[in-house]
Amino acid sequence: MKYNWQQPDWPEFKYSIKELEPLLYKFSERAGRIDGILKGLSDETQYNTLIELLVAEAIKTSAIEGEFLSRKDVISSIKNNLGLNMPKEPVRDKRAQGISELMIDAQKSFRQALTQDSLFKWHKMLMKGNNSIESGVWRTHTEPMQVVSGAIGKEIIHFEAPPSNRIPEEMKNFIEWFNATALGKEKAITQPIIRAAVAHLYFESIHPFEDGNGRIGRAISEKALSQYIGRPVLLSLSKAMEANKNEYYNALKRGQRSNEITDWVFYFVSISLEAQKDTEELISFTLKKTKFFDRFKRVLNSRQTKLVKRMLEAGPQGFDGGINTRKYVSLTRTSRATATRDLQDLLDKGVLIRIGKGRSTRYDLNIL
Repeated sequence: MKYNWQQPDWPEFKYSIKELEPLLYKFSERAGRIDGILKGLSDETQYNTLIELLVAEAIKTSAIEGEFLSRKDVISSIKNNLGLNMPKEPVRDKRAQGISELMIDAQKSFRQALTQDSLFKWHKMLMKGNNSIESGVWRTHTEPMQVVSGAIGKEIIHFEAPPSNRIPEEMKNFIEWFNATALGKEKAITQPIIRAAVAHLYFESIHPFEDGNGRIGRAISEKALSQYIGRPVLLSLSKAMEANKNEYYNALKRGQRSNEITDWVFYFVSISLEAQKDTEELISFTLKKTKFFDRFKRVLNSRQTKLVKRMLEAGPQGFDGGINTRKYVSLTRTSRATATRDLQDLLDKGVLIRIGKGRSTRYDLNIL
């Protein structure tokens, strides 16, 4: 089995634009619509939407790689890095700190050219708390870098990356390609979503780091999109990819078999359309959330305010399992009697709606 980097035409990727035209048109149309919606929003609402998307991206890009982070830790870390928490909130999970730092840095530095130093910087951020891997350097081990699955002794090799001694030259070529294909450059790829798709596959095929390649590869794709639109892209590619991880890995696997990558680009554009749909839903939710809190904040006591803020932070999917008396007691550190009174008061004011009966009674925000 020969992989893409072993082919004589590596890395001259080929793809058919004709097959992609309907999707490319749809992506551009949605991008324009989202941009128009954002321009009509207040600065505060735009900022809240950005935070929600950063949180979703940080959590889901880690989940794709099997790391499951606390939403609370990620929110605290992102707000710390944006300077919104004074003093900074404690974040115990260094992985949450690292991915949040990477997300914020990628947002702030999107206009800058990609460099070896910037990739090393991202890798150091991502590997915070992981002392088993040397961070901020290309991999150097002599054994093959393989993507495998299955039990020991029955492993299935999905992909084998170039040997470590080729990485410095391969990454020099990748970085030159990425910077040369930006809009206005000598080899510009005018369709930003295609450049993002090729960049992700190209980087993943080199697999230059010991760990963290997927997360950095997805950040590179979003950098490509941000450079085109001239602002940080409000899109969580990872959220859409994580919804069907097997499809993502299978598309990558097929894309790494040949340098004719129409199938991969088709997948990438399709998943980006899903991400755009998620963004539109999130913007709508953020608007509803702002109006909801403004409407009720003056009639809530401190315990109720804490509950509502926590439930709103859960995003469009809502608070896991809704809220009940037991959860309210735990969250607000109050008595069961007070919790019961507070919840009934929230119900009477129309802040909450009741779901279920008896012992299974729970409450959700009446935000729709």
